[in-house]
Amino acid sequence: MRKILVVLMLFLASPVFAGEELHMFNWNDYISEEVVADFEKRCNCKVVQDYYSGTEEMMAKLLAGASGYDLVIPTQNAVQALIQQGFLEKLDKSALTNLKNQDPGFLNRSYDPGNVYSLPYAYTTTLIGFNEQRLKEQGIEPASWALIFDPRILEKIKGKVTVMDDADELFGAALKYLGYSVNDVDEQHLREAQAVIIKAKPYWAAFNSSSYIKELTVGNIWVAHGYSSDMVQARNDALAAKRDFAVNFILPREGAVLALDNMVIPKTAKNKKLALQFIDFLMDGKNAAGLSNDVGAGNPNSAALPFINPELKKLTAIFPDQKVLATLETLEATNAKVRRLKNMLWTELKLK
Repeated sequence: MRKILVVLMLFLASPVFAGEELHMFNWNDYISEEVVADFEKRCNCKVVQDYYSGTEEMMAKLLAGASGYDLVIPTQNAVQALIQQGFLEKLDKSALTNLKNQDPGFLNRSYDPGNVYSLPYAYTTTLIGFNEQRLKEQGIEPASWALIFDPRILEKIKGKVTVMDDADELFGAALKYLGYSVNDVDEQHLREAQAVIIKAKPYWAAFNSSSYIKELTVGNIWVAHGYSSDMVQARNDALAAKRDFAVNFILPREGAVLALDNMVIPKTAKNKKLALQFIDFLMDGKNAAGLSNDVGAGNPNSAALPFINPELKKLTAIFPDQKVLATLETLEATNAKVRRLKNMLWTELKLK
């Protein structure tokens, strides 16, 4: 009897799931859980997710030797760097029946000509989210990067502003504010951007790339520099919670960063076949639409458009028209010299 009880206890303590596991490394809150559940059911597998909140964090973990990931979702400049490092597996296009659904405008980009190693997953803009009521009370009209960089404006909202804890994104915003390209590598221009950040820093509550959705939603902060998909979530969460304020967002008139995120398979992946199956599943029109509808991300999948919430498609911050697209830039990978300079400037401003 004791042996039977021991066997029964071991059985109950063991996980019920006995299928394959797909290990995925993705941005925080950047996938449709319903689509994940559908894939798990169809393939009798389990999608195990790890998350990161910034490109530098992701790159540091991968290049430091983190292994076991079957699928990773990096932004375009990180894809370029990972290709250069010889980190990625070439994609077997013959296994991807839904590849035809991808919008050609998002394919064959300079960071991966021919999409040998990567396929587009979603895109976001980096913009400014804000509390409508609190800014109106202060007489502030949000339209420009001045909202996070101009001390004359920041005096009215001191301690209620967060900016991304990401050198590329914050320098990119400061460069745009100054009228330069986000990919400007001129040392003098980068130092000008650093000076803008240092002057604004005393008015900010924090460098924050991970929890600004919640902080905006509950009203702890009034202005946040972050990703468009996160701002959609913050707006929806505040509405669902019936706050006495509304969260909104704007693409600053000077322009901003457009981030094109991609699906890639590391060479060290243990389950490459299942990773390819998931990539193909995510490129199905209805499944791709789930990412936009649930997360608020822009979509590079043409077949997804009929299934995306019409109200979401009207938002130019999420689905930019040609006029807005002309003001947006994607971040490019930089050489070692520029990375060292930017890291030095970043360290200096963080210490001040």
